[in-house]
Formats: sequence, C-alpha cells, structure tokens
Amino acid sequence: MKTSFVAAVLTALMAGTASAETIGVSMQSFDNNFQTLLREGLDARASKVSGVNLQIEDAQTDISKQRSQMDNFIASGVDAIIMTTSAAPGISEAASKAGIPLVYLNLEPENLDRRPEKQVYVGSKETDSGRLGAEAACELLKKNGKVNDAQAYILMGDLAHQASRDRTSSVTETLAAGDCKGVTIPDEQSAAWTRTNAMDLTTNWVTAGPPIDVIFANNDEMAIGAIQALKAAGVLMDDVIVVGIDATQDALAAMAAGDLDVTVFQNAKGQSASAVDAAVALARGKSVDREVWVPFELVTPENMDQYSQKN
Repeated sequence: MKTSFVAAVLTALMAGTASAETIGVSMQSFDNNFQTLLREGLDARASKVSGVNLQIEDAQTDISKQRSQMDNFIASGVDAIIMTTSAAPGISEAASKAGIPLVYLNLEPENLDRRPEKQVYVGSKETDSGRLGAEAACELLKKNGKVNDAQAYILMGDLAHQASRDRTSSVTETLAAGDCKGVTIPDEQSAAWTRTNAMDLTTNWVTAGPPIDVIFANNDEMAIGAIQALKAAGVLMDDVIVVGIDATQDALAAMAAGDLDVTVFQNAKGQSASAVDAAVALARGKSVDREVWVPFELVTPENMDQYSQKN
C-alpha cells in the first residue's frame, strides 16, 4: 500500500467519528522476530487513531490457544479482531457467526478464497519474495561463473505455513525458468523459522554434502543461523551466497559485515498499519478491499541504507 494512500485512510479514520473501538489481537508468537515487528507496528498505528484500543494476546504457536483467545474476544464483545494465523476455517466461522469483523494479518489463511463477508487479508505476495531473492542470487552466480554447476540448499520455514511453501516453490521455479536452470538443489529442509535449527541443518550439509554455493532461507533468522554455521565450519563467506527474507535489523547488520548477500524487505509497518485501518473501518461499517497487498522489495548491499529504519 502506498504511503499517500495509507495517510489518506488514517486521516479519514481520525476525522470520521468520535466512537471508541476495542480490537482483539491474537499474535501467533511474541518470540518470533517478524511477529514482534508486526506487534510493534500495530501498537504504533493504533496510537494514531482516536478511540482505538488494542487487546493483544500471545498464542505461543499453539493453535488451540489461539482459538481460545478468539472465543474470549467474542465473549468480551470486541468490535473487530486481528489475527496472525493460517489455521483459518474454524476461526472464520466463529467470527462470522458472532458478527465481528476479522482481519488476517501476514499469514495467508487457508480459506483465502472462501472467507465470509467482513473478513480481510493483509499481507504480501509470498511468491514475489522467493522470486526476487532467486533472481538476485542468479545474477551473482553469473558473475561468479557458476550458473551451470552451483549447489543450492533451501532452509524452509514451518511446513504448515503457506508462506514457507510459496517462498520455496518460487525459488525453485525461478531458477528453473531462467539462466540458472543448471543449478542443483541437493536438499531443502524445514528449520521452522529459527536460527538454531538453521545452524544445525547447515552444519549437517557442510559435513555431509557437496560444496555449498548458495543457501536460500525463507526468513532472515534462518539465514543468520546458516551464516553462523558456515563461519563456525571455516567456510569463507565470499564462497557462499546467502539469501534471506524480511530485511530485519540483524539481517542488515549481517549484510553490512559482508556475510548476507541478499534479503527481501517485508514491510511490517505497512502490513500492520493496513490491518489496523481495515479493522477500524470494518468496525465502523465502512467497506474495505478483501485483500490488501503490501509489496516486497529487494535489498542488496547497494541499497541497504534505505532500509535501515524500516523494520
């Protein structure tokens, strides 16, 4: 969503009514780095909209706890609900029966094409992130003369997440369709979005597999874990291309150090602002687009300074 449009929505919400709304928010996990950025963005946006109060809960990656939080929001009579979850059908049904608007944030719901009325998805097209990272890595492989014999490994997120599946498939499809169709992918494994799991997997690959030319990670946390494992094993970072997604502060620090080659900016503030705007608008009886897409953006050492304060 463009900044000018977001500003226009915010102005309309602040000027339109003096009513007060309580929005229940269930975050998948406070411990997840990007979910934390989203939570901070939600708070920041809500503070700018008059009369809006957020009630934020941590589901601790427990779907049953998230459903319980949903039931509690309904019982307490909140005006709208924002959730980061992909386990959507039962949640959609409960919100619809209660007549409470629901905004899915960041994690694409399973029922994206079958949602009831007054239910919105705010996020970014996950296939774009994988494509952008793969295209940039391919250009680096071409410069290094390795397009025909490179070995690329993929660190996947949680396999239950559509984001993980889309990011991975778009990497493989982009490589296969372009100048890097000769790149081999010996393995792709889930590291569940975490540094420690990524470190363990990468250590295993260094020990057991052929030389690693590229590591594609579904998020920056796993990319950083891969970097830590490679350096611990004595692998020269100039010999490996590492690609992440999110453009977190830690990732940008790794890029500045010359360890991370590519990341893809996922706009946490933009997604959060759009989610709050949508929830408030729905609570106030206004119409909202069913899907709000916030674009991914490629980040490299050449333009990383532009993203230093964005996430």
